[in-house]
Amino acid sequence: MTAHVLLVRLAAPLQSWGVVSRFSRRDTHSRPTKSGVIGLCAAALGHDRADALGQLAALRFGVRADQPGTPVRDYHTVGAGTYPLRPRDIITDPRRAAALSANLASADEPSFGHHELAHWYGVPKYIASDSASGALVSAELARKSLITERWYLSDAAFVAALQHPDRAFLEAIAIALESPKRLLWLGRKSCPPSGTLAGPLHAGTIEEAFRSTALLPFQGGEKHSRTRPWAWIEAAPGAAAATQVQDQPVTFDADRRAHTTRWETRTRIAIAETATEWDIIP
Repeated sequence: MTAHVLLVRLAAPLQSWGVVSRFSRRDTHSRPTKSGVIGLCAAALGHDRADALGQLAALRFGVRADQPGTPVRDYHTVGAGTYPLRPRDIITDPRRAAALSANLASADEPSFGHHELAHWYGVPKYIASDSASGALVSAELARKSLITERWYLSDAAFVAALQHPDRAFLEAIAIALESPKRLLWLGRKSCPPSGTLAGPLHAGTIEEAFRSTALLPFQGGEKHSRTRPWAWIEAAPGAAAATQVQDQPVTFDADRRAHTTRWETRTRIAIAETATEWDIIP
């Protein structure tokens, strides 16, 4: 059975492909993950997170690092401070109403949205039942700031490859990537993709498609000094020189998100002299 390959351009000022991210530290892999790219395609097709992945999970995956990018660390402090109280804060939490009543009575023109309570955090956390009124209120009125760090790849450009015997299925993905039914991002919501995503369709394997397709152009039209980029290509379990990676998606359901193991090989790609150039909007 003939295989077909869809190439996908993944380029943006910032992208971030987390593998073991936690709240206080959001890492990024050095390249796009299969889970991240399959999630991108599922969003473009309009799938719900709880939907079965079906043929998407069966896609053979590869990624070529045309521009590996530069790791960037973004330092964050989150929370703490005070925020203007909203009407619903007063209605739903009698403690806030009592504490604010004196402020409102002494104000020349009392109005909601312009008053703060010292040492009270403006967003409810850890909701609990109030012992006096029975109303659901915040169990934590003050909140210390949380320090987080988030990692990104700056000015990176990758070519992802999706291999499948059903050409029509790959064509549907390509159309969806250019006219997505849901918002798309490169690993994180703060990283929207730039320009064209869907590249050409090839008959053959991922290896052949990578060799016969030119490197992505740099911004500004500069020429590449590199001619043999690294690529990571999905392989059969236990194949020679293959290593395991834990990014094969099982489900994106928020309540039971799960991944399993797949195998991949790392190799240099020699771009053919007759390689097809990209026809894209950068």
